[in-house]
Amino acid sequence: MTNHTSDFMKSLSERGYIYQCSDETQLDKAAVDGIITAYVGFDCTAPSLHIGNLLGIMMLRRLQQAGHKPIVLIGGGTTRIGDPSGKDESRQMLTDEKIAENIEGIKQVFDRFLTFGDGPTDAVIVNNRDWLDGLGYIEFLRDYGKHFTINRMMTFDSVKLRLDREQPLTFLEFNYMILQAYDFVELSRNHGCTLQMGGSDQWGNIINGVELGRRTGTDQLYALTTALLTTSSGAKMGKSVNGAVWLNAEMLSPYDYWQYWRNTEDGDVGKFLRLFTELPLDEIAKLEALEGAQLNEAKKVLATEATAMAHGREQAEKAAATAQETFEKGGLSADLPTVEVPEADLSAGLDVLEAFVLAGLSKSKGEMRRHIKGNAASVNDNKVIDDKLKLGNDDIKDGVIKLSIGKKRHILLKGV
Repeated sequence: MTNHTSDFMKSLSERGYIYQCSDETQLDKAAVDGIITAYVGFDCTAPSLHIGNLLGIMMLRRLQQAGHKPIVLIGGGTTRIGDPSGKDESRQMLTDEKIAENIEGIKQVFDRFLTFGDGPTDAVIVNNRDWLDGLGYIEFLRDYGKHFTINRMMTFDSVKLRLDREQPLTFLEFNYMILQAYDFVELSRNHGCTLQMGGSDQWGNIINGVELGRRTGTDQLYALTTALLTTSSGAKMGKSVNGAVWLNAEMLSPYDYWQYWRNTEDGDVGKFLRLFTELPLDEIAKLEALEGAQLNEAKKVLATEATAMAHGREQAEKAAATAQETFEKGGLSADLPTVEVPEADLSAGLDVLEAFVLAGLSKSKGEMRRHIKGNAASVNDNKVIDDKLKLGNDDIKDGVIKLSIGKKRHILLKGV
């Protein structure tokens, strides 16, 4: 369906968010007739969300901008089980203390994207532990377990993937989809929520909630998912050479975040501008039509706009200026990411392999030796040719030592 009448569905469709929807026509009508309340769930498996979560956050933002109410569901309860969707093996079990710590970390992100308050379209945060902890096991199985058949659950991709690869799927994880379905019903009853959004790997879980709602007499519920993003080359979006692209600045600097977007593949520039910025569509069309070296300017726009969304305009422009100073003017910007090392280590002579590993530019000394052999490593813009090199006080320039892998990855070492 393409002829949407609601601002919400028009926006999602025009910008390329919609992959599956349980009843697109009725959802579009509901969004015209009044305020709809929708949620996206976020489990607390790390102290920060990453850009793999960004599509869900952006859909909640588009929802609110169109005059509707977003709910951020924090999975304080379901995190204790672990979602098997898209996983080859069971997640590591986290302690309650670690989950609580992670919740505080991921809450930081939402204030940048959503407006919270008590108004009819203000966002709210809820934690499913508040209702899941109070469930009686026997009562829950009697009242809700009867609505789920093993036959149907075995057809879901999250289950089939694990079984096809002969990986164990625990009974604990098997219960996850039932609890997620119950979350939707709970939010419908107590918050008037009628729409759950998520990635396409969540389709089966979300549809379970829609069906459970129908069987237990709630209002009409809807499911809407986005396609799981991959880059033009087929790589999973959200991974960098250094691992996950985190949304919290203490886990990934705004500069490194900016660099991630700047390095977008040519074929993804338009798509990412539509999904992750708020530039007008006609401006995006002009940017994605650029070719050759000019397309790099579009990538800089994408990087700055996406970083401004996550870290604020000031940090985004600072990151852009740092990149220009470092790459285009050949300078040494003090705003490059900095790693501190004890001055005593520098005075004694710091092994170059260890220095690059400490800086996070290499995962191991073995990998670092390969970088050196491939002429990819530099200290203060001079190629490293000896893997037994020692870094010391003589290498400090303007108070720091600049370490580089290739042309785009730079870290400053600073003695403390």
